[in-house]
Amino acid sequence: MNEIAEVIERKAALLQKGDAEAVLAYYAPSFVEYNLAPPLRQPTTSRQERVAALRAWMGTFAAPPRREVTQLEITTDGDVAFATSLDCLSAVSEGTPFQLWFRVTLGLRRIDGRWLVTHEHESVPFEMDGSFRASTDLTPATEPR
Repeated sequence: MNEIAEVIERKAALLQKGDAEAVLAYYAPSFVEYNLAPPLRQPTTSRQERVAALRAWMGTFAAPPRREVTQLEITTDGDVAFATSLDCLSAVSEGTPFQLWFRVTLGLRRIDGRWLVTHEHESVPFEMDGSFRASTDLTPATEPR
């Protein structure tokens, strides 16, 4: 499980360095991605297109964003694993600093001796009061126990 935790932590560290190619080196050649941005499911594209898209997204910030992985839990069985965490993205967008906590579930497979992400799902809860407003003000400290 340490190998898997290292993969997840290394991806976060490389994001903060702004190294899109190195981040995506931790993903299988074909992976399923459900991230925070529309559409509901990210289209399957080539590695070059994914690198370009990640670079473009990072370019919307004053500096590469920082991603903190917390409450990481990993389950493995042979060459398959899944991991869950609560992550915090910190960045400066259009001169305004922000923090966003969100939920992450990763599916990983050991391929040619390396653990690689094959499925990534990120989400933010939304209010169930009819407003359907994204609950972007939540933090692990504000969660009920």
